[in-house]
Amino acid sequence: MPQLIFLILLVAAAIYGYRSFKREAARVSQKVRQAEQEARTGASGTLVRDPKTGVYRPADKD
Repeated sequence: MPQLIFLILLVAAAIYGYRSFKREAARVSQKVRQAEQEARTGASGTLVRDPKTGVYRPADKD
């Protein structure tokens, strides 16, 4: 019985790790695609509008 519990915990950890990896890979891929598009168009970043002042500023890069 302890082996079964260990196997279930191991499978759950593997599933969690796989989902985390997929999420991180998608985030990095999106960031790379955005950087490629900015390089292709010659843009220096994405502008976002400040709702208080109405002024456009470069978006914060995380």
